[in-house]
Parts: sequence; C-alpha cells; structure tokens
Amino acid sequence: MERATRRGGGDAENAFSVEPDQDQHNSYGNGSDEKKAVGLAGDGADEVASVERVFEGKEVPPWQSQLTLRAFVVSFVLGVMFTFIVMKLNLTTGIIPSLNVSAGLLGFFFVKTWTKFLDKSGLLKQPFTRQENTVIQTCVVATSGIAFSGGFGSYLFGMSEHVASQSTDANDAQNIKNPALGWMIGFLFVVSFLGLFSVVPLRKIMIIDFKLIYPSGTATAHLINSFHTPQGAKLAKKQVRSLGKFFSFSFLWGFFQWFFTAGEGCGFVNFPTLGLKAYENRFYFDFSATYVGVGMICPYIINISLLVGAILSWGIMWPLINDRKGHWYSAELKSSSLHGLQGYRVFISIAMILGDGLYNFFKVLGHTLFGLYHQMRDKNSGVVLPYADRSSPASSSVSFDDQRRTQLFLKDQIPTWFAVAGYVSIAIVSAIILPHIFHPLKWYHVAVIYVFAPTLAFCNAYGCGLTDWSLASTYGKLAIFTIGAWAGASHGGVLAGLAACGVMMNIVSTASDLMQDFKTGYMTLASPRSMFVSQVIGTAMGCVISPCVFWLFYKAFQGLGVPGTSYPAPYAIVYRNMAILGVEGFSALPKNCLTLCYVFFIGAIVINAFRDAIGKERAKYIPLPMAMAIPFYIGGYFTIDMCVGSLMLFIWEKINKAKADAFGPAVASGLICGDGIWTLPSSILALAGVNPPICMKFLSRKTNAKVDAFLGS
Repeated sequence: MERATRRGGGDAENAFSVEPDQDQHNSYGNGSDEKKAVGLAGDGADEVASVERVFEGKEVPPWQSQLTLRAFVVSFVLGVMFTFIVMKLNLTTGIIPSLNVSAGLLGFFFVKTWTKFLDKSGLLKQPFTRQENTVIQTCVVATSGIAFSGGFGSYLFGMSEHVASQSTDANDAQNIKNPALGWMIGFLFVVSFLGLFSVVPLRKIMIIDFKLIYPSGTATAHLINSFHTPQGAKLAKKQVRSLGKFFSFSFLWGFFQWFFTAGEGCGFVNFPTLGLKAYENRFYFDFSATYVGVGMICPYIINISLLVGAILSWGIMWPLINDRKGHWYSAELKSSSLHGLQGYRVFISIAMILGDGLYNFFKVLGHTLFGLYHQMRDKNSGVVLPYADRSSPASSSVSFDDQRRTQLFLKDQIPTWFAVAGYVSIAIVSAIILPHIFHPLKWYHVAVIYVFAPTLAFCNAYGCGLTDWSLASTYGKLAIFTIGAWAGASHGGVLAGLAACGVMMNIVSTASDLMQDFKTGYMTLASPRSMFVSQVIGTAMGCVISPCVFWLFYKAFQGLGVPGTSYPAPYAIVYRNMAILGVEGFSALPKNCLTLCYVFFIGAIVINAFRDAIGKERAKYIPLPMAMAIPFYIGGYFTIDMCVGSLMLFIWEKINKAKADAFGPAVASGLICGDGIWTLPSSILALAGVNPPICMKFLSRKTNAKVDAFLGS
C-alpha cells in the first residue's frame, strides 16, 4: 500500500508499514505497531530503570566488528524471504504491514542459534551483540524495502504494456516501458542511494539536538535491547517457536490449496462463503493466511475502514452506477474499460487517495514547520520539542542512558564532505544515465528533482520523527504531476512522470528510513557508521533481489496486473492514471465521474479534518479515507480476511491480553511468512510447466443443472 513507505506514509500502500507508499506507513498502523513491537519484547519499553545500566558491564565492539559476515549472510536469507512477502502483497492489494518485528526476531534467533552451536564446539570467536542484531534488522528492512519503493506494484509496473493496455489513453510506444531485468536493476542502483547521503549530515541535529522520537525506530530498539537480556531471550525463544508453528501451517495450507487451482476461478480462493450474489460483488472469505495475519497486525480502525469502504463501493455505489449502464457510459464497453464502470472505480479511489494525501501533507508539513520554529526559538533556553515524549520539557538533567548513548553516537563520525561528495557524484551519474533508460525524462528534469530533493528529504525525515508518518508516495505523486505536465502529452509525459515518481520516492523514502535506523542505533549503541554501511549493503542487495523476485512473478503468473486475477497489482493502474490525468486532464473521464471525484476528494479532506478536530479518543471510531479507498478498486474479499484476523486477535486479547500482546505479532508474522514463501515453489512449478491436478469450482444450482445436462448428453 504505499509500505504505505516502510515506516509510514501518505498512501495506503505504505500506510500500513513500519516500511513499504509503504510511505504511508504513518501512522495509520504504526502507533499500534510500536505497541505490539514493545509488547513482543516484554517489558522492554519500560525505561524507568536504566537500560544501559543493564548492559554496563558489556563492552561495545568497534563499528567494524559490528559488521560481521554472519550478519550479512543472515540478512541476505531473510531479505530474500521478506522480499517475496512484500512483492506478493504489492501485487495483490498493496497493503504492507510492518516487518520490523519479524526481522529483529528472526535475526536474533538465527544468529543466536549459530553462536550457541559454535560456543559449545569451542569455535566461537565473537559473541552475538545487540549492535550486530541492529545491523541485521537494518539490512533486512533496507533490502525488502526496495520491493516497495522500487515501484513493482505501482509506478514501475504502471509503465508496462500490461497496464497501459487497460486504457485507451497514452498507450503509445513512447509512454510504455516493459519490464526487463537489466534496466530495472540499473534504475534502482542509480536512484536508491541518493536519500542515504542527503540526510547523513543532519543525524546529530535530528537525534540529539531535536530529540525526535521516531516511534518505529524506538520500538525496534526496545525490542532488540530486551532480546539481549536473560528474560527477554527466553521469551524470544518461545515467540520464535510460535512463529515457526504458524509458518509451517501457513506454508502447508498454501501447498494444499494449490492442488485445487487447475483452471481460472478454481480453488478455495474462489469459495463463495457469503453466497453467490456477494461473490459477484467481491465479498467472500478467500482463505488467505497472509491477509488474516495482516489483519492481526494492522490496527482495528484500519480493518474497519477497509470494510466500510468495501460496503460503500461494492455494496452500494457500483451496483447503482452499473444500473446506469447505457446512460452514463456505453453498454458495449468491456468490463475492464476505463471509460465504463472500471473508470469510476479507479478515478474515485484516486480522488480519495489524493484528498487524504494532500490533507496529511499539509498537516505533517505544518507539524514540521511548527516544531522547527519552536526548536529555533528555544535553542538557547534549553527547551526541547514537546514531541520528544518527555514529561518535563525544561528538564536540565541528562540521564545516564542519554549520556552513554550520546557519547557513543558522536564517537564515529561520518564526514560531511563524504556525504556531499557522494550525493553530488551519484546525482551527476543519475542525471546522465536515467534519460537513456527513460527517453522522455530529460537530464534537466532529473537535475531539478535533485536540487529540491534534499529539502524534501529533510522535511520527510523530520515529519517522520514527529509523527512516524512518511509521505514518500505523496512526494512521488507531486513529481508525477509536475514532471509529467512539464514533459507534455506529445513527448511521453506519462512515462516521464512515472519515472520521476520513482526518483523522488526513493530519495525521500530512504532518507526517513535511514534516520529511523540512526535512532535505533542510538538506543542500542550501534555506531552510525555501521548503520550507514548496513543500510547501503541492504539497499544494494535489494536492488538486485527485488527485480529478480518481480521477474519471477512476471514470468510465472499469467495475467499479472489484470483485474480479477490472482495478482491484479491495483496501484499500477492507479499510478498510471494519475500520470494520464497530469498530462491530459479530465477529458477521458466517464459521465458524472468528475463530479463524484470532487465529492470524494473533498469528503476525504473533511473526514480527516473532523478526525483531528474531535481528538484521538473519539477519532478512533471514525474510518480513515485512505484505507476506505483501497477496496474501491480491488473489492472486499481481502477485507473479510483482515477482519477475521482482527476478530481472532480481539477474542485472544479478551481471553488473555498479556499472552496476545506477547505472541500475537509472532503468530501473525508466521501466517504472513509461510504463505508468502509458498509463492517461491509455486512460481517455480509454474515456470516448469507443472500444473495443479484438480479444479474445484462453485456453481449455482441453475448453472450446475446445465453442466450436468451438457455432460449427460
């Protein structure tokens, strides 16, 4: 969803991640994710007693020793696994939950198991530390984050002929770029590192001077710190056992379902659990372990908002608009035509996404400017930001933890000249190479983006520190409209806009991600240098792994990006149509569609404003427009799965809240990981031409009678 970037964001894609628009990973879900992450850690969040006193007797290894071979081997394995999971979520609904807890937990388990074995053999040379654990978590999330920010379910796939063929506008050769491994890997390498260099000089200002909390980074640090205490290690062992059980169940359930999917519309995924009429309107439980797990991780308000959006669109609006067929649009159009009912689905959802994104952009920008103003005004008075989660903003005392962490955080400096030289060098190379990959995108388009990108990256990183809300996808949409309109309709403006979106999203997303990692490193005494190197290595691995995983999906599964298939990639058509709107305006919209778009655009803004006006306690009962918009295009089937996951967690919390808080995220992660990893063998089977042996279909009594009569004759 925009992962949703990985930590938060302005779009649904990332609105559910502590990844990857998702960018949107905000905090629709992050407040809950933070609590669950801390809950997973036991009592790790309670720092009334000094954390660093517990580790005072343990030597902090130099930054070079924090970067071990075993850490990067484990990071590579987990990075591949999580990339498959994120890619599947990208290409199905775009909703990506936080994987930070899973990455930290599995990284701890694998290396702890390995070092324990070596210790018993007398071969252990270096013990496993929380600093090394932080390096693993950072590297894994950076690797899998490329699967989101790389646009494989949004802007990048939106360039393809698969998606362009669904529209009659701007589907000429100059606005199409079909996926190929070579250019995708090259593109990611030249755009994915700029954000890392853009905010490195600001790390001291953000973490120590401004004391920004970065909720996701803080929660991850609490989690890792707790793992490395005796009590936390025992709990982590039990959590990994639970994760393993549900991983096995989820994987075997996916394997079992595969046997019944020999044809189109076959299998449990097409079970009309709520009746055939509801099934026709995409309301059914599709037995997806992935989305049951996602529902357990996402906050209740997200799942309820999704359900409300599904009922409003597929239960009320689309049947009513379908009755106007022949009046509002031609009855001869295909169901996938954007000049028919499909156009209302796509453009109304875009209107809600843009309304929500615009509101939250100005909201977070206001928070950022307000915080900066007060920080500068009170610079000499010792007052810190009210967002720094302190009970006494004017307190002059510095705790032992802060002294210890600040001392080590400032010890290993990353020279400013290195960051500036790296940014300028990569920007020059990028401005030269990108026009050769995307011909409509000129060097001066890229240069303008890179001039403004550091400022936007700072705003995004600062806002993320205050609210845990990354607006990477919103900045990407800004690039779509500005660069697309600048290039012009007759000069490949759609392709130029989508490419510019990718450039901008990668810069601002990785900038906020790195600052989150610096916060985690600050609280676990991991060196900023090791954090930076880990992020660079993880990003480099992601630039190769993500295109390869996408290529496997692209070649193995027919109908990728086509509505109604197993992998509809809903945000690909959404992003492409945003680019078309930016270049060609509203002339292609069906009758009355623009009026409805205005209504839902304004409605999204009003609902958000109302939520903020009534306060947090009451706002939790008001649906989120961004979440409501997702099922407008896709349907309600996945929302049923997610609500089942929410219901399971709710009942579990009522029975035993402590156990649900401790093991809920592990169970959810097992369900997500098992089903996600099943896509690897299933895609290999598809490429090898091995087809399922059985087709299980569900027919109405009338249709079944016709089939029996036909077979009997």
